[in-house]
Amino acid sequence: MTSALPLPPKLRWDDFIAAVRPRLAATAKFSLEEPLAAKTTIRIGGAARLYAEPGSAEDLRTLLIAAAAAGIAVFPLGRGSNLVIPDSGVDGLVISLAQESWATFEPRPDGRVWAGAGLRLKNLCGLAAKAGLTGFEFLEGIPGNLGGALRMNAGAMGGWMFDVVEAVQLITLAGEIRTVPRAAMHVDYRHCAELHAAIALGALLRPGSHADADAVSRQIDVYKKKRQESQPRDPSAGCIFKNPPGNSAGRLIDQTGLKGERVGDAEVSAVHANFIVNRGAATSADLVELVRRIRARVQAAHGIDLEPEVLLYGKNWSEVL
Repeated sequence: MTSALPLPPKLRWDDFIAAVRPRLAATAKFSLEEPLAAKTTIRIGGAARLYAEPGSAEDLRTLLIAAAAAGIAVFPLGRGSNLVIPDSGVDGLVISLAQESWATFEPRPDGRVWAGAGLRLKNLCGLAAKAGLTGFEFLEGIPGNLGGALRMNAGAMGGWMFDVVEAVQLITLAGEIRTVPRAAMHVDYRHCAELHAAIALGALLRPGSHADADAVSRQIDVYKKKRQESQPRDPSAGCIFKNPPGNSAGRLIDQTGLKGERVGDAEVSAVHANFIVNRGAATSADLVELVRRIRARVQAAHGIDLEPEVLLYGKNWSEVL
């Protein structure tokens, strides 16, 4: 979200926790050197210098204002998909809306739905199906939560997150809470400009229509089966590269003969070439080197520069490629 600052002395992190902890509710988690690998879908990476799970908007606002005053970079973490944590960890404050208070699903009388940013997309689909609400089925199987899907404008099966969004409630890094209508947001492929320097708190969603709950569930099952047949089951961060205009990154990588290419325990999936999977003990360094190889080979064979889709969390790809 913000550029990482040079690593301060360890005592500074300790001092920050000591100063801010008394201002948070007892239910808030706030820790030092929190391991992050297990909080990601690819299970790679180091620790966060500071890590927090606020239980309320007030806790979150307190953390953001304190971090801004101390010059500490802030990095939101959803369910850890679509990103890679560096082996060295993250020099800043990692904030996760992992507490149940952020996972709300509230159907409204007018047919719209309010959903919290911490709600898992899988649960969003299931709850919508039970309520007979269509339009969210394409999100089934994306291993993220609503906040991350808004930040990245997640898409699958021909649908995009912002296809069903009417408004987003967000909090800026200065602690200001605002509600922004969809029409005022700048959204494109895997990007939402308004959430580049803000954190989504939730969104007002617009279902496609009402339908029989069983019919909605059957469509979800169709998408689930298609995803299971076309994507690897091993730990991954999802698609590694963005699709070039009018082309497919997976097809280009496959045509270059890179399926099975491996660096350490990072491997180009044999199931889908735009996935790098963790075969057990892959490191961020392994994955970055494999990304370099893929980009070089595709450039040499096809004259196309593939752009990473996954985030190099806390850093920029330009620093390592």
